[in-house]
Amino acid sequence: MNYIDKMMEELCPEGVEWKTLGEVAEVAGAGVDKKVIETENTVTLLNYMDVYRNPYLNANTPTMQVTANNRKIDQCNVIKGDLFITPSSEVKNEIGFSAMATEDMPNVVYSYHIMRVRLKDYNIIQSMFINYLFRSNSLQEQINKQAKGLTRFGLTKSQWEKLIIPIPPLEIQEKIVGILDSFTELTAELTAELTARKQQYSFYREQLLSFEDGEVEWKALGEVGEFTRGGGLQKKDFTETGVGCIHYGQLYTHYGAYADKTKSFVSEEFAKKARMAKYGDLVVATTSENDEDVCKAVAWLGNEEIAVSSDACYYTHNMSPKYVAYFFQTEQFLKQKMPFITGTKVRRVNASSLAKILIPIPSLSEQERIVSILDKFDTLTASISEGLPREIELRQKQYEYYRDRLLTFNKK
Repeated sequence: MNYIDKMMEELCPEGVEWKTLGEVAEVAGAGVDKKVIETENTVTLLNYMDVYRNPYLNANTPTMQVTANNRKIDQCNVIKGDLFITPSSEVKNEIGFSAMATEDMPNVVYSYHIMRVRLKDYNIIQSMFINYLFRSNSLQEQINKQAKGLTRFGLTKSQWEKLIIPIPPLEIQEKIVGILDSFTELTAELTAELTARKQQYSFYREQLLSFEDGEVEWKALGEVGEFTRGGGLQKKDFTETGVGCIHYGQLYTHYGAYADKTKSFVSEEFAKKARMAKYGDLVVATTSENDEDVCKAVAWLGNEEIAVSSDACYYTHNMSPKYVAYFFQTEQFLKQKMPFITGTKVRRVNASSLAKILIPIPSLSEQERIVSILDKFDTLTASISEGLPREIELRQKQYEYYRDRLLTFNKK
């Protein structure tokens, strides 16, 4: 940090120049739709979640296959150094997540749900420097101030182009990127170790929830419980305090296998007309952009009843709540749900289809034994209060602190 301060004093003692994003880069929207037309060329689509989940992108990151004509392929191509941003979100602080292409990606196009930022002159500013800028507080504050919307917030293309960004000398940009890269590499190492433990966890989960023929009885979920669709709960209905609620979108980003506290709340008046889940119910997302996230489920273990949104349902049953939640994570469940998934742009599974999926039902004591083992793995791989996730969270906070310090500049 002291070294950077000295460089700033030597190279730009009066501050740095600031330019609009549109002055240094071409911002492009109008990407490719999620569709398959037989007369068009098959291409791989870089989509919203690819950018949301990954600060760096390579040819192996996108996996969705769609089609596009030659004009669209040329218009929406991806080359090394391209930046992609999430231009809108249901949550304001998730607008403007960025990711950088680390290599050319032949036959890959970007989705119309994201925007491409392509630099005009690499002798003025570097892609990695802007990539870090997009995740800094200074730029996020600009984005949040301009974001408009009711249930989904975002900026227009012209608003993105008018964002003001600092342009320190290239030498300083490179040093800052080097420091932040070192933090990122450490987090990546911890994340790789966490991934290995998750794979080990998945192996044991599959073993514990697999049974020999005749060892236990298998029944359809609809035979041993009941699915109830969620109600019309939108983000605009949220309140600071009140009755707990779960919105289907939060199931992917906020919750693990079980929870006893909600991220959001609704008023008591709203709760009177809402669909309410109680202790032990399983809250299930019935809609997603991809097959993996459809049916993401969380066992509700709180004492109070909670409101559940549409595009989700809740499952009432007499089994161990965590046992059912862990079963929804297995390959056995995945294979059974796949034939029931419908839709193209949005993937769905309805409650009546979920009711047909078979679940093994050992004795309640055996369910609890399995749960006690899986809970230990879940703590190691998912808990933010202990284990590797806690260490990663601490490193992330340290990185964010230095990132925001390094990316704060005085205007010239």
